[in-house]
Amino acid sequence: MSKVSNTVEYQTILVGVDGSDQAFQAFEKAIAVAKRNNAKVVLTHVIENRLFGNMGYTLTTADLIEVETERSKDLLKEYEGHAKEMGFDNLETVLTFGSPKLVMTEELPEKYDVDLIMVGQSGLNAVERVIVGSVSEYIVRHAKCDVLIVRSLEDSKDK
Repeated sequence: MSKVSNTVEYQTILVGVDGSDQAFQAFEKAIAVAKRNNAKVVLTHVIENRLFGNMGYTLTTADLIEVETERSKDLLKEYEGHAKEMGFDNLETVLTFGSPKLVMTEELPEKYDVDLIMVGQSGLNAVERVIVGSVSEYIVRHAKCDVLIVRSLEDSKDK
C-alpha cells in the first residue's frame, strides 16, 4: 500500500458567493486556505438563469437581468475589497449565468483547473432543500475535486 502524504497543497480554490453570511464565511476561510497554500482563489457568483426563463423575453425581463447583473458585479467588487483588506490579491472574479450546481461542479472547475471547491452551508430550510435542493449538497455529491463546506458560525456554536 502506498503512503499518502498528510498534506495537500491546493493550487486553485473555487468559492461561490451569493451575498449570504454563510457565503461570506466560506470566502474568508477560502482566503485563509489560499494564503497557507499560496493558491489562487476563483470567486464566482452564478446568476440562476431559471429566474428569467419563464418570463419570456420582454423589456421588463431585460431590465431585471441588467439590475441583477449590476447587483452581482457590485457584490463581487465588495468581496474583492475584503480580499485586499485581508492582504490577498491572487483573486479572479467570475460572474456567469446558469445553474449554480452545474457551473460550480463542471464548468468552472474544468476551466480553471480547480482542486478545491469551498461553499457555505446551505441557508435553506428542510422543506426548501427537498423542493429545490441544496447547491452545497449537489456539489459534494458531484464534484470531481475536494469540497469543503463551511458551517455557519451560529451552527458551530450550537453544537
